[in-house]
Amino acid sequence: MQNKHAPIWLPQLAAQGGPRFLQIADALQAAVADGSLKPGDRLPTQRQLAAQLGVDLTTITRAYDEARRRHLLEGRGARGTYVAAKKLELNSILDLSMNTPPPPGDVDFDELLKQGLSQVLMRTDGALLMNYHLSGGSEADRSAAAQWLQPMLGPLDAGHIVVCPGAQAAIAALILTLTQPGDVILAEPMSYPGMRSAAAQFGRRIIAVPADEHGMVPELLEQACRQHHPGLIYLNPTLQNPTAITMPDQRRRALASVAQRCNVRIVEDDPYWLLAESPPPPIAALALEQVIYLSTLSKCLTPGLRVAFVLIRDPQQRQQFLAALRAFALMVAPLTAALATQWILDGSATELMNGVRKEAQLRHWMARDVLAGRYSGAGDGLHIWLNLPGYWTPSQLAHAADKEGIAVTPAEAFVAGAADGAESKPVNAIRISLGSIKDRERLRAGLQKLSQLLARQPESPGSAVI
Repeated sequence: MQNKHAPIWLPQLAAQGGPRFLQIADALQAAVADGSLKPGDRLPTQRQLAAQLGVDLTTITRAYDEARRRHLLEGRGARGTYVAAKKLELNSILDLSMNTPPPPGDVDFDELLKQGLSQVLMRTDGALLMNYHLSGGSEADRSAAAQWLQPMLGPLDAGHIVVCPGAQAAIAALILTLTQPGDVILAEPMSYPGMRSAAAQFGRRIIAVPADEHGMVPELLEQACRQHHPGLIYLNPTLQNPTAITMPDQRRRALASVAQRCNVRIVEDDPYWLLAESPPPPIAALALEQVIYLSTLSKCLTPGLRVAFVLIRDPQQRQQFLAALRAFALMVAPLTAALATQWILDGSATELMNGVRKEAQLRHWMARDVLAGRYSGAGDGLHIWLNLPGYWTPSQLAHAADKEGIAVTPAEAFVAGAADGAESKPVNAIRISLGSIKDRERLRAGLQKLSQLLARQPESPGSAVI
């Protein structure tokens, strides 16, 4: 073991290796893994390391904080910082299947929650928070929603917004509002499974319109509209789930023009816009009367905040939507709605969202490093769409990963419905969600195990089982 009173450890930094604090934390982890640093070894002080590396003290502070998050370091007061002993991990499942926002490293979520609830309880009659409310949200809730949606759509009339108990409830109510039993819904070949599930429950048919690297193909959409007379077109144009494609501006305009010519409503499900790096304007900003816009807080803040906002400019459709929503979801839980409104108005929601976005970007850096040669993400958002080598099928890999204690989602889970025209070829890919594992180092372990699995051939059906 090295001398605890005269430690020698100096990481190497690369000019193009990503954030320096993350490089330092990664180097520390590598040193622990290869035995260069052992439990109980003392590290240089932050000032010593900053001087040796020629970086500012804040960088070292962030690096050591990150290493503590990974359970690599422990502080011992005035005695300094030491390599921590390994902790036993009781939960063996590495869940890369659930698309949830990652916990932001530099935001104290518990404190935000305590402060937000404290403000809500100070300013609101507790009895009102436990009573029935009008569906669609209070005036304060809708005003907060207008403020939240302004970066995407500009200034809005809060009266055009409906506050809903989550995006899934909103999608179901929109299907009931815009379609009749037996109607066709047009969607991309790979689409959000919750939409498919709701459509099937209500007796609607989904027809898949072919897509290319930019999203749904406009000419084929127009052909499908003329042939099937759909009740609605479902699109998720920003960091699309599952393909992670962000549709370029020109494609959005072309699809909006098709919808206008064919007089079909577009439901624009846009949960990831605020997490994207410089996304184009939503389709709703290009075709004001043709698009119903849906944005949820569950993907950019936290899943437990079951609040979504639906922008419907047509007053008659808005009333029909409210009636459909009331059939199965009378209202947003008042306490949840009040907390969302409080967070939006006092800036906590923006702080949390910025923290989620920063953490997601760091996790993409990690995925790019571990899945070198296979990573094809955009560097933002909550997931990546990983194309598989030809010797694996999605279901095969998902099954093999499950045996290794890793959960991933195969392409088959996202198949929207019958293909329009010729039968489409199976998609050989899986979705990897980067936010569902709280600890970043457990995520790295899951990605490394997955990379190792991808590098080898699947077991033959006749392999012996022992």
